[in-house]
Amino acid sequence: MIDGEQALRTITYREAVREALREALQKDERVFLMGEDVGRYGGCFAVSKGLLEAFGPERIRDTPLSESGFVGAGIGAALGGMRPIVEVMTVNFSLLCADQIINNAAVYLYMSGGQFNVPLVIRLATGGGRQLAAQHSRSLEGWYAHIPGIKILSPATVEDARGMLWTALQDPDPVLIFENSGLYNMEATLGADAGPVDIHQARVRRAGRDISIITYSASLYKALEAAETLAKEGIEAEVIDLRTLRPLDERTFLESVARTHRALIVDEGWRSGGISAEIASRIMEGAFYELDAPVARLCSQEAPMPYAKHMEDAVLPQAAGIVDLVRHMVNAHG
Repeated sequence: MIDGEQALRTITYREAVREALREALQKDERVFLMGEDVGRYGGCFAVSKGLLEAFGPERIRDTPLSESGFVGAGIGAALGGMRPIVEVMTVNFSLLCADQIINNAAVYLYMSGGQFNVPLVIRLATGGGRQLAAQHSRSLEGWYAHIPGIKILSPATVEDARGMLWTALQDPDPVLIFENSGLYNMEATLGADAGPVDIHQARVRRAGRDISIITYSASLYKALEAAETLAKEGIEAEVIDLRTLRPLDERTFLESVARTHRALIVDEGWRSGGISAEIASRIMEGAFYELDAPVARLCSQEAPMPYAKHMEDAVLPQAAGIVDLVRHMVNAHG
């Protein structure tokens, strides 16, 4: 028998995604990975390093620099019975294939009268905080969450990075997985028996009684850091990890708000027209009479992402900003 401590191992988010890819390739011969530099280079963020040597060029396919072309090829392969995993290097470049995602993959089942599913998984690096400037630091997952016909996953933990991929591959319809590039080096423990995880439910990552902090992706860790600081002051924050932005698991965050009677949404996307506005509206629709204070939002500043580190930090939501806002919400509406 292996005891609990021995069964746990320390692994990075990057390694967890690579393990998920390796397992999927081993379990199903229909699965293949394609994208820019995923093969010989090992991936822009080194996620697919070593997979070309293990599985060969038929299943680890380097593509030309044409997002519209290779995402379209992925749609065709999915229609033909394959299970493609397409890597779009960063979410910023997904705008070059948005037509394929939104006007083809998302609507094919409907346009074919229910005859053709598109079992396609697209992986995209997202988020700021790595000094990659305005063209490489956007958080556009909230945009895609607006589109019917696709699922939007945003794994924040090593467990979800490891387990969401196989679940996504079993889905008959397109799934987009947004991996925050700032998490790739993050380490955490993972059970030796880690496997597929549910992709339809949010998770309460920290229980609390005074306020619900609703967030996802890398902002989860800022929320948890803020909650630790607030706890020393006697304010117990409940932290919700959304995990999936479409479909939203509103039941989990509405039940949380019913317990805490306050809600703060932390979103690395922009405030105007963002996913935070959708969540705030659902709270107003589903839990208005439970609220002791107006719903609040903390989002990125509405500006192109600066390159300079101190300016980039000022644009993104930070733990200190969460602490200040929660203090105000609790003390002003105590």
